Amino acid sequence: MSNAAISVKRLQKSFRNNEILKGVDFEIQRGEIFALLGSNGAGKTTTVNILSTLMKPDSGKVGICDFDVRHQPDQVRQRISLTGQFAALDGVLTGRENLLMIAKLRGVSNPTQVADNLLARFGLTDAANDQADMYSGGMKRRLDIAMSLIGKPAVIFLDEPTTGLDPEARNEVWDIIKEFAVNGTTILLTTQYLEEAEQLADRIAILHEGRIIANGTLSDLKGLLPPAKVEYVEKQPTLEEIFLEIVGKKEGK
Repeated sequence: MSNAAISVKRLQKSFRNNEILKGVDFEIQRGEIFALLGSNGAGKTTTVNILSTLMKPDSGKVGICDFDVRHQPDQVRQRISLTGQFAALDGVLTGRENLLMIAKLRGVSNPTQVADNLLARFGLTDAANDQADMYSGGMKRRLDIAMSLIGKPAVIFLDEPTTGLDPEARNEVWDIIKEFAVNGTTILLTTQYLEEAEQLADRIAILHEGRIIANGTLSDLKGLLPPAKVEYVEKQPTLEEIFLEIVGKKEGK
């Protein structure tokens, strides 16, 4: 068995003669958080859709946990979970009912216990019997990610998981993602937020005009730039730091 949870070689994909992926290559090791960065239209979501069997590649070889995406899609689907850019919830169902539905579809042996454990783990027990449409954006995202954990997938794809979330909710999602990796789950993360990649990723790849143009740790990527000039300036707190400090003090009263 290979130590690579995800292997992508010479991946190509076009739409109506518009070449989106022009020979993408990368590997992600088991238990690693891998961030795929790129501007809008770079092909990040297309890559995730191919890796998660939602779209067929034109050419190239893609393996997930030693199974071929093109020729063994059922085996791949049993080992992965996908959280897209928008929460995939049934708004009419309660939080618990959403989890129970996925647990039964996944065929887990004790769906009620699994649902209750995830509600507690993600801080949703008090809202378990509320309709998902009544949840805040952060609660919906936490529920969406909780649903993706059912069945203990070996690989989780997170396509811009914190888009539209406030700083507190985003930090909650970050903590959850870190916990995934500690427990051995492999994560491919796409994001528009560079700070998110800095905080979470073991390795970072930059997808540009259909190709990976850089791939490595944050230190590796920093090494591609000229040495930084040393300047002594007074560090001012960011707006995010101010916001979190003020909110934290309010909640502590």
